[in-house]
Amino acid sequence: MTVGLDTSVVLRLLVGKPESQLHKAIELLETLARQGEQPVVSDLVIAEAYFALQHHYGVPKSEALQALRRMFAEGEIASSGAAADVLATTDLAKAKPGFVDRLIHREYTKGGGSMATFERSAQKLPSVRLT
Repeated sequence: MTVGLDTSVVLRLLVGKPESQLHKAIELLETLARQGEQPVVSDLVIAEAYFALQHHYGVPKSEALQALRRMFAEGEIASSGAAADVLATTDLAKAKPGFVDRLIHREYTKGGGSMATFERSAQKLPSVRLT
């Protein structure tokens, strides 16, 4: 069985504040592991955490991406979508299109669809229609 983690839980794990909630989040992960349950995080939660890290906690883009990458690399938490794969993109902090645009692209194209956009940088991705 899987248990989806909300953005507030993910942020506590990444930022460590407030400390009392960090301890509760860690306790939750330990309990889930003992019960054989898998904590998962959706692409929407990852995108929200990515922006919150930058805009509310002042974490530089490259460090926010590294923190999210590490969260999945340890294997304790799984991605329910494409976030873990997209985070593996080389030089993602400087990539055009950026992280969230690539998540959106993956969502639209995963079943064989395409994505329409005005963003020229998205042309390099497969199945993109520049409008």
